[in-house]
Amino acid sequence: MTEAFERALRRVVEAKPEELRALLWSFAYFFFLLASYFILRPLRDEMGAAAGRDVLQWLFTGTFFAMLVAAPLFAALVARLPRRRFIPFVYRFFILNIVAFWALLQMDAWRVETARVFFIWVSVFNLFAVSVFWSFMADLYRTEQSKRLFGFIAAGGTAGTLLGSTVTVGLAGAIGPVNLLLVAGILLEVAVFCAIRLERVAGGSSQAPAGPSRAAEGEVVGGGMFDGFRLILRSPYLAGIAAWVALLSLAGTFLYFIQIDVVRAASPDPATRTRIFAGMDLAANLMTIALQFVATGRLVRRIGAGPAAAILPAVFALGFVTLALAPGLAVIVVFQAIQRTANFAFSNPAREILFTSVERDEKYKAKSLIDTAVLRAGDVVWGWGFAGLRALGFGVSGIAAVAIPIMLGWLAIALALGRAQERRQNELQTRP
Repeated sequence: MTEAFERALRRVVEAKPEELRALLWSFAYFFFLLASYFILRPLRDEMGAAAGRDVLQWLFTGTFFAMLVAAPLFAALVARLPRRRFIPFVYRFFILNIVAFWALLQMDAWRVETARVFFIWVSVFNLFAVSVFWSFMADLYRTEQSKRLFGFIAAGGTAGTLLGSTVTVGLAGAIGPVNLLLVAGILLEVAVFCAIRLERVAGGSSQAPAGPSRAAEGEVVGGGMFDGFRLILRSPYLAGIAAWVALLSLAGTFLYFIQIDVVRAASPDPATRTRIFAGMDLAANLMTIALQFVATGRLVRRIGAGPAAAILPAVFALGFVTLALAPGLAVIVVFQAIQRTANFAFSNPAREILFTSVERDEKYKAKSLIDTAVLRAGDVVWGWGFAGLRALGFGVSGIAAVAIPIMLGWLAIALALGRAQERRQNELQTRP
């Protein structure tokens, strides 16, 4: 690393010299992970649009049950393998899945069934892959470091989404949507390489971050496969984070179902719908990455994790107010872009900071359960709730009006979690 590059990097992020190598590997790891996912995501959304909103409710339900099976299996893996082994294992298992789906989608037989299973699988992959990444980050960096560095690391993911969206827009028509699966698999393997390099830096380099678990890559977490449920039930703090995530699911599910209806009506062509979804991601991510590079770290350090996590509920509350007063395509498009920007630029890094003040088993077992099964349970409940409101005759304005007070409650939970996190961090710092 040249001295000029180091100086330029430190103008963007408030990093100390000994943190830079780990910071750059963290950035690269998230970059290639989300580049892979943002190739898979438009394919999933196109298959969801083709299936229609009525089938989507069942796909969300299937995803929830898949999470209920996968979360304890992941906890059992974490309990038995050290971090340096289970992280590559998880990602390479997903790469094998990608290759299998590519082969199945080449055939005419069971194509509809394969597409529906793929929709569920991508939802599982996204939540577990990103949850594992942020568990690693919370395990590696202290709270003080996370407030300075997580915004820059999150920008790596956003830059990766730009690559994934751009590749999808450019190649969906040229090589066909199905062949994009192989590109996603290659990018995911590069992410594994970056994770392995980060482990080496964290384990023994003089430039490793002085986090709470610098040598933890050689240790197993231990415990049982159902520990995540127990940890959440006994901790009001973790239960509060779970409630925050469940309300995130409500907001996202309502907006997603509206979006699916609009895009399905816009075009009957799968490749066109794929490009529409990828183009929407691209527009939101351009705004996000600019904020992550220049504003996230400084803002979170200034206002704290709780107020930063509250930005997204505030955006959703205002967005639903606008939809209630003036429902329409333009409002939905702008609303979607702003809420995605607020989520990835501010609230998501802030939520991950909340996990830096918990124990190691909570970071991997409880966090993975919250990020997967709790989120998808919300998708099921809110998906059927959306269908119920539609059946009762509620339109966009009515559903938005129902959501507004819930969004305000979500905002209050975010602020309370921020105060609890500060108390927990102070307690950790005063321990002998």
